[in-house]
Amino acid sequence: MNDRLVTLIGGGGFVGRYVAQALLASGARVRIAQRDPRQAFFLKPLGGLGQTQFVGADVTKPATIAQAVQGADIVVNLVGVLAGDFHGVQTLGARTVAEAAAKAGVGALIHVSAIGADAASESAYGKSKGEGEAAVRAAFPNATILRPSIIFGQEDQFVNRFAGMIAKAPVVPVLRAGAKFQPVFVGNVADAIVAAAAAPETFGGKTLEIGGPDVITMGNLIRWIAAAIGREPSIVELPDFAGALIAKAGFLPGAPITQDQWRMLQSDNIVTGVDGLKAMGIEATPMSTVAPGWLVRFRKAGRFGRRAETRVETGVDTHSATHVV
Repeated sequence: MNDRLVTLIGGGGFVGRYVAQALLASGARVRIAQRDPRQAFFLKPLGGLGQTQFVGADVTKPATIAQAVQGADIVVNLVGVLAGDFHGVQTLGARTVAEAAAKAGVGALIHVSAIGADAASESAYGKSKGEGEAAVRAAFPNATILRPSIIFGQEDQFVNRFAGMIAKAPVVPVLRAGAKFQPVFVGNVADAIVAAAAAPETFGGKTLEIGGPDVITMGNLIRWIAAAIGREPSIVELPDFAGALIAKAGFLPGAPITQDQWRMLQSDNIVTGVDGLKAMGIEATPMSTVAPGWLVRFRKAGRFGRRAETRVETGVDTHSATHVV
């Protein structure tokens, strides 16, 4: 990857910042392309002089994407939305990126989709992701398509959202408690993207699913998060008819959910196809080994509370521990 130019579409986002760091560490030059590149300037000090570039680009504006991919050796499309114009961003936007990459003669394209992508899905999110994959294949047949499960990491909006809800609420309602997930660490996703970029002759043209080492139900995930932050709320697993009514209303106190998200929850979010991490020789990181380090801020007294509990568990004077809290 040394000195190869990689354009990251959406490179300043949650996943993008990890991909950028991994690429910079590999010696690649990185061009961060997003609507407001100033929001990604925090990445500049991570690379050497001239190793990081920034450009304004929007997948709904083809001319900006054509400019962003010009001269690139590799293009990575990380753009996705959880609400809003699914078709415009995840279908038409994906096609725009793939067509621009093909026209520019780019050597490799990595398109990040999601488990559950299916053009026949009842969910607008899943449908747009599936149609986006088809559009990418049509425009750039040798693209590598990666389908991660739920991605977790210090800045995620999944584990952290539930931790925040658990920290504030004495009662935590759980929708689709039996739905299964295979959460994958954002660092592993970044490693997979770099591996695909470095070896298009091996991974080009393939669709790989990316999941972590553990399959967990929604109910057990909530319980795990509660234990990790030292909270003991009453966890109420709601029946599906109640969940459907809440989704129809468009909200759940502390954890908004739309009807489209409810439709997505009807299917498990686990690896059923080719396991990308295994295929790439990447060791999957368990949530339990990294998440407690940042979830500590949701404990009753943050890091100080964790320190106090550790002192008590190891036999340190309880009065001193209480004084510290």
